[in-house]
Amino acid sequence: MHSTLLVACLLYHAQRCFCADNGMNMTMDGSMELATGQMLTYLHFTLGDTLWFLGWVPQSRGAMFGACIGLFLLALLERWLAACKAIIEVHWNKSASRMLAAKQNDTVIPKRNAADGIFRRLAPPFVAAYDLPRGVIYAAQALLNYLFMLTVMTFQLAFIFSLVIGLGVGETLFGRFGLSAHLH
Repeated sequence: MHSTLLVACLLYHAQRCFCADNGMNMTMDGSMELATGQMLTYLHFTLGDTLWFLGWVPQSRGAMFGACIGLFLLALLERWLAACKAIIEVHWNKSASRMLAAKQNDTVIPKRNAADGIFRRLAPPFVAAYDLPRGVIYAAQALLNYLFMLTVMTFQLAFIFSLVIGLGVGETLFGRFGLSAHLH
């Protein structure tokens, strides 16, 4: 009898030692406990979601409205950057093509094989004045898109609607510039 009780006691304590939960509840049924509150894991309109930084937590309707206006404007900025990049790309490509044509007219470039000649005609030359700003604009667009992704991951519908409406309005305002740039 004592040995059975001893084994049961040892098994109970062994289970507590090896299967400790470290104070964390890993169920996915409810909200997640955070240092500053709870993160709701479903779409909602409630206040109190952290937007990118620990101190950026809209706690009132006015703060939420301000955050939504800011997200809307950032979405407009992203579409404006895309339109500017499209317009500038056309200008840069035409300028690079003129530079390449002028260089080919000034010097005779020996061709080693047909593939090498095709590559030289299709690939514009590296021009730091064009390619460095192109990289900076792309990095800015990537940063905005990652910030948008983090915003959507809050599940806050007001934030999500602000981004979607801002991107739609931005595309309506600036999308035609990018399209017309490639047609000319």
